[in-house]
Amino acid sequence: MYEIDSDNNINNEKTLRTFKELLLSTQDDEDFETTSSVEQEAVEESCLQLYKVAEDPKLLRGRHLSWLKKSLNKLSEGYECLDCSRPWLCYWSLHALNLLGEQLHEEDNKKVINFLSKCQDPLGGFGGGPSQFPHLASTYAAVCALCTITSEEAYDAIDRKGLVHFFRTLKFADGSFSMHRDGELDIRGVYCAIAVAKLTNVYTEELFKGTDDWISRCQTWEGGFGGCPGMEAHGGYTYCGLASLVLMGKVDKCDLSSLLRWLVNKQMKLEGGFQGRTNKLVDGCYSFWQGASFPLISAILSKEKKYFNSNDYWLFDQKALQEYILVCCQNPYGGFLDKPKKNRDIYHTCYVLSGLSIAQNSPTPTILGQRYINLVESTHPLYNLVSPCVTKAINYFDKLPIPD
Repeated sequence: MYEIDSDNNINNEKTLRTFKELLLSTQDDEDFETTSSVEQEAVEESCLQLYKVAEDPKLLRGRHLSWLKKSLNKLSEGYECLDCSRPWLCYWSLHALNLLGEQLHEEDNKKVINFLSKCQDPLGGFGGGPSQFPHLASTYAAVCALCTITSEEAYDAIDRKGLVHFFRTLKFADGSFSMHRDGELDIRGVYCAIAVAKLTNVYTEELFKGTDDWISRCQTWEGGFGGCPGMEAHGGYTYCGLASLVLMGKVDKCDLSSLLRWLVNKQMKLEGGFQGRTNKLVDGCYSFWQGASFPLISAILSKEKKYFNSNDYWLFDQKALQEYILVCCQNPYGGFLDKPKKNRDIYHTCYVLSGLSIAQNSPTPTILGQRYINLVESTHPLYNLVSPCVTKAINYFDKLPIPD
């Protein structure tokens, strides 16, 4: 049985949830075994074993900080495949450190700024590494990493006029964006372009004309958003679609009730975490990709005065998600993972911590365990940057004229 103390910490005596509740919530394969049902049962069993022995879940803050700092200077051979995603490695690490209440020393920040500057294309946008072609995803990661540093030197490293030129080269007549010149087209590119444009004050109605209509065509019969019109609903794409519409002030282009129904059914009954698509396994990264849509929906419903119940909490089980993260997703030596028996990595560390932040920082904070141990910083649900970083960046760039 959960008890909430005066500081809104959630405490327990022995177990986090009764074993009866857990066992009753395991999946029913209806006597028809499939590869998916076998994998689902294995994950449920792994999580159940961890829950049975868990008593007082604690965030291993010091070990995560130590591992992240080491990762900034030296990575294992397993990261070689991300050579074209190096700005992402900077962003994931810096944001994860920020969520844990830690910032780099000025000297280290200068090294990051210098490296990311080398990734910037002379004609605009950032590539995945020095001398690589500019890419919308790398551009988003680089700009977010620089905004995390919060110094004028970091802000001034961004070629805002080049960004506008870069965006225009990727825009299609229907409002969509390709990820890079002659590259693939999907809703990630739209979100990356809009988020960067809003952060750096280069957003114009003309630049994103028709984009809201294209996004609305990506919403599927299930309620979530696919990567392109006609694709399957997916948690990451759904976040990109909803966040983009919110940033554009075009939430009327979204079927909100259908979206909410899809989202709430993506939280797994036993595990407590989220799956990314229907009939898929739980994955720690969707703690953010699915979880961050809830504060956006809450804000929309509150503004439209359609939320008659208390909006002190998000419309998902925040306690269960924190439980999954702290019990099932922490590597004991630092870093976070997708699910039990998986390896830790910087990507999951960033997005699992971001999901933990979302789950804790509802209007009435809800912290599983001891607040001073488990509480992380509040992340902004539209940009996934710690909230003060967003405020500082927008305040700085809004004083500058929008480039032609």
